[in-house]
Amino acid sequence: MYRKISILFFIIVSQFLYSNKDIWGSIGHKVIGEIASQNLSSNATNQIEKILDGQSLALVSTWADEMRSNPEFRKYDAWHYVNMPLNKEYPEIQKNNKGDIIQAINKCIVVLKNKKSSNELKSFHLKYLVHLVGDIHQPLHVGRFEDRGGNDIKINFLGKASNLHRVWDSQMIEYYKLDYKSLADELIINKKIKVSINPIDWSYESHQKVKKIYSEIIGIDNINPDYIAINSPFIKSQLHKAGLTLAKVLNDVFK
Repeated sequence: MYRKISILFFIIVSQFLYSNKDIWGSIGHKVIGEIASQNLSSNATNQIEKILDGQSLALVSTWADEMRSNPEFRKYDAWHYVNMPLNKEYPEIQKNNKGDIIQAINKCIVVLKNKKSSNELKSFHLKYLVHLVGDIHQPLHVGRFEDRGGNDIKINFLGKASNLHRVWDSQMIEYYKLDYKSLADELIINKKIKVSINPIDWSYESHQKVKKIYSEIIGIDNINPDYIAINSPFIKSQLHKAGLTLAKVLNDVFK
């Protein structure tokens, strides 16, 4: 019992220590994994089942964040985001020597394509890839350094204390109280959209949106249902796009 309490306490405390820690939330990442699974080639499906020992992409989509409570995984914290000034794009910025989300995604792809990689190594990098493709489609994962991607912009969500990053990561998605399979099914029936397999393209698209998010939040101290209704179509579109993008990347990796 004492050990369980200690582990729980460590996890709670760790949530306040890590920058850009929030992600699309559990629901958002699982939606992306579910959509990707339904758009995989048969060969990619077979290879992924072997690597993940039968686990689904939806199930492993949150693994990379769950492991952040483990001190051994702190060195991967920088993999979850890239901070960029609003007037510069990724090719123009000085790269973080600890890595960033684009460097990490490219590394995962290289490992997965390497026939000499062990199954254990492939499993590790596949789980990260699934998660990071989701992260980079959330605009505040390419937000500003000075406010840690919106984590330091304190704002209320329906009257309760929160921050801008968390609002976009999870709270607006959770507002509708949908389970991930229902939301994935809702998005899958929509017309398929064209997606790129170049991570720099994903960062560029998210960065254009984050500029708008920053400009529109000025003077707002509470996120209300109107703000949620206005932005929900974009959030759903990004979840859909992230799922299709992940599928396209994995189909390319395992072609």
